[in-house]
Amino acid sequence: MGTTDPGEELKELDQTLRSIETVLDLDSMRRALDDLNEQAAAPDLWDDQERAQKVTSKLSYVQGDLNRVEGLRRRLDDLSVLFELAADEADEATRLEAEQELAAMRKAIGELEVRTLLSGEYDSREALVTIRAEAGGVDAADFAEMLMRMYLRWAERHGYPTEVYDTSYAEEAGLKSATFAVQVPYAYGTLSVEQGTHRLVRISPFDNQGRRQTSFAGVEVVPVVEQSDHIDIPDDEIRVDVYRSSGPGGQGVNTTDSAVRLTHLPTGIVVSCQNERSQLQNRASAMTVLQAKLLARQHEEQQAKMDALKGDSAGSWGNQMRSYVLHPYQMVKDLRTGYETGNTAGVLDGDIDEFIEAGIRWRKQAEKVA
Repeated sequence: MGTTDPGEELKELDQTLRSIETVLDLDSMRRALDDLNEQAAAPDLWDDQERAQKVTSKLSYVQGDLNRVEGLRRRLDDLSVLFELAADEADEATRLEAEQELAAMRKAIGELEVRTLLSGEYDSREALVTIRAEAGGVDAADFAEMLMRMYLRWAERHGYPTEVYDTSYAEEAGLKSATFAVQVPYAYGTLSVEQGTHRLVRISPFDNQGRRQTSFAGVEVVPVVEQSDHIDIPDDEIRVDVYRSSGPGGQGVNTTDSAVRLTHLPTGIVVSCQNERSQLQNRASAMTVLQAKLLARQHEEQQAKMDALKGDSAGSWGNQMRSYVLHPYQMVKDLRTGYETGNTAGVLDGDIDEFIEAGIRWRKQAEKVA
């Protein structure tokens, strides 16, 4: 589209935004906002702190979503006027300003359009993310810690609250595993495209001969359970172990046996939590994680049955999904979508929105083909 005739692109952006407004159902969002405001104003709201935090978090998210859409509509209307003004007065400076705003609008509406693609059964849920070091020894443990920081920085950039439930430190450096929650609506739908095996290629800082090392870390993303999910876990199916919380290198950070490890005997799923001071709180948090993993397992089993009925031999969209190359060149590339960037430092500092958006679009397209 040539910049001298932006009318057609403005029409396309208007149509896209109208489609987004229809899918998001702004009237429904406003009704939800009124209801959440009413709940937030209740005098006994903070009698139940967990519920209060969920209400205020959801209120903030819905308000932000609504403001975002309404703000884009105002900007698009103003942009049409700005182009008309530039043409009427033959003002080069105003035309350049309008073109810059058009580019910004194109990006902002594209990002919002991705949000409308999150229509899966659990996409609107909060997310539980588990990162594990895989092949590669100490480099893999270090890479797992790099990935955890990347996701926490991504959440911080967006103002999304997070809570770290468990970190299991490796002996020399990095993490054996870690589990944390991203506590915002649609976190699961957004981050679920990050699931799979991530690969790092670099000169190992732990190799005294300075050799290149390839290491791997796995990312698992599951939706947080809600009361309607009915995940019942009989007491006799769980083994509970308590132990003392520890920090990097085995350093004790808690003088009581408050950390909790739950083992689900029928499936072998093991979860731990050591972020709270009390054993009771840690057990409750660990049970939340266990229920989420069992829900995800149940969903995967149902999906596998559906795929078998459809004769789907393609299976999941993959294990090894992204490569981070720091030597001999700088490149992060998604192996499913083909999206890549040379800004490795930015990516590892949480600048992963383009990868996530490409992944969501790719997944939607793959669903259509299937």
